[in-house]
This record gives sequence, C-alpha cells and structure tokens, in this order.
Amino acid sequence: MKSKKVETAVNGVNFVGKIDREIYMCVTRDIVTDDVIITDERIKHTEENHRDDYNNFGRYLSEIVQAPDYIFAGNRPKTALILKYIPEVDERFKTILRLVTPSDDKAFKNSIITFMKTDEKEWSRLIRNKKILYKSE
Repeated sequence: MKSKKVETAVNGVNFVGKIDREIYMCVTRDIVTDDVIITDERIKHTEENHRDDYNNFGRYLSEIVQAPDYIFAGNRPKTALILKYIPEVDERFKTILRLVTPSDDKAFKNSIITFMKTDEKEWSRLIRNKKILYKSE
C-alpha cells in the first residue's frame, strides 16, 4: 500500500482515509461511517507529545487505519488501539482511533486521537497483555 499524505480540509479537520468497517466491528458493531479524520488540535497534540512522529510518519496514517496489523479495545468506549508495522521505514506505530456510532453527533467522523512510533518492547507487551480483537493474516 502506498503511503498517502493527509489531505487538509476545512475548519481544522483533515481527511486521512477510509476504514473497512468489517475489520473494526470487533470494537463496536454499529459504526456509521468509514471516513477517518484528524483535527489540527490532534496533530498539534501529536507533534508536542510524540516528538517528530507526525512530521516524519504522518503520511502513513491512512495505511495504518486501512490495514492494521492488530486491533485491541482502547481505554475508552468506541476506541480502537491499532498497531501497524511499516516495513518501508522499519518502524512500528501505535494509533488510537475513535469510532463513530449512532449515539454520536451525525456530523462526527471516525477520528485519530493520537499517533506515535513505538518500540519493539512496547509492541510485544501490548500483544502479550491485551486481548487481541483483530489480527491481520
């Protein structure tokens, strides 16, 4: 899968890509959209808290959400903790995705909460200690 730059949209909302709802139904069954966005505020959070991860690797966000290696339940309802290894850069990434369901505002889209590189030790710890909801084949 070719990496794709996040597209800047209007009002501080940036289009990332689309998810396969079938894959993410392991987190919640009633996902209402396949669109994924990241807000300028979440980009700023990532830049401030996770060094240069967004600037150096943000172009992989679409690939991460479209083809995750692992999905675990996030710490909050309707959130997915996604792990993805990108061989092209030999890096592992951890991403939190908030999924939109019918109880949410109809204008909301699935949104990236945070995104960061992770080391092999953390990657292995998550796989060992968290319940795997989805694993790519």
